[in-house]
Amino acid sequence: MLELYQAEDCPHSADVREKLTALGVSYVIHNPRRPGDDGEVLNEWSHGAMIDLGGEDAIPFLVDTDREESLYESDEIVDYLEKHYG
Repeated sequence: MLELYQAEDCPHSADVREKLTALGVSYVIHNPRRPGDDGEVLNEWSHGAMIDLGGEDAIPFLVDTDREESLYESDEIVDYLEKHYG
């Protein structure tokens, strides 16, 4: 299962969502906070889970539970998706 921690107004998150859609991959979205380095936390549970899983308060953040991989940075995430799901 793929889980994407993201923000709706974040252009980097949009790049990842567009790639997931283009590949026809199902995924779960979490909206932990607003975009920006000091974005307002919107969901305490998903914000805490994101930090527990990845160690950083940064979006987008992708977790691939099947491959036990997690990635930050939209370019790296898009490359990963193309390699494993393209």
